[in-house]
Amino acid sequence: MLLSTRSAERAAPTRFEEPSSEGGPLAQGREFLWSDADFKRIKALIYQKAGISLHEGKHAMVYSRVSRRLRDTGHTSFKSYLDWLEQHDGAEWQDFINALTTNLTAFFREQHHFTELDALLRSERSKNWRIWCSAASTGEEPYSIAMTATEALGPQGQFHLDNSDIDTQVLSKAARGVYKADGIKGLSPERLQRFFMRGKDSNAGLIRVKPELQKNMAFQTVNLIQDLPFRDPFDVVFCRNVMIYFDAPTQRQVLERIHRVMKPGGMLFVGHAENFSDARSLFALRGKTVYERV
Repeated sequence: MLLSTRSAERAAPTRFEEPSSEGGPLAQGREFLWSDADFKRIKALIYQKAGISLHEGKHAMVYSRVSRRLRDTGHTSFKSYLDWLEQHDGAEWQDFINALTTNLTAFFREQHHFTELDALLRSERSKNWRIWCSAASTGEEPYSIAMTATEALGPQGQFHLDNSDIDTQVLSKAARGVYKADGIKGLSPERLQRFFMRGKDSNAGLIRVKPELQKNMAFQTVNLIQDLPFRDPFDVVFCRNVMIYFDAPTQRQVLERIHRVMKPGGMLFVGHAENFSDARSLFALRGKTVYERV
């Protein structure tokens, strides 16, 4: 997120009946007391810190993920944990955010975007392209962009790809570029051979991105609801399946920030469920979930 979009969704939590009122009783089989007040408090905190808007149907997901933080920090109730969290400005805030971000991704997901990107890059192969992947997740999307750019621009092509996410854990995995070979989807045998190395001995069953693909890439933590840390404007921005986690005012604020770090005429790629028709002063629709910076 961002949200990150940028690893597979964690296993779905066991379903329990939600308490019907604030301060309701312990649900059958739950380890910790869970109330509407706990949910509302967590909802307010993650909105404040990351802009993520949780709806009422997320009780089970929030309980499952934040309860892990209770176990790791030794707290016996959500109230105790949240009281402690609000009194400290430390690393636990990042762990709290990491726990509540969703990271569902794959190589070359929404293939039509990479077809569009390939054509765009080939239109000016001598240009030094600046690209930003704003929801890098575990790296499948950034490396898909980098492979497309390498193929489109050729050996003499120039591009720089900045990659960011609000979730530090998935971003660290993205920077490493190591994946389980049997879990790979979306990669052709030709791309596997050209851009990846296969692990041997203790690394058997793993693949790793080749260093030459990573040389034009950088990774850093970025929170989209804060000021963006970039100086030079981008020609292309990928911000896919991020805005769906924001309410309308937050979406507008994030779009304004993205607009400020893009070149006029730059292209913004968004998720298949995202529509910015209310932001025509910022972006004009130019294709299937592809917008041009006004």
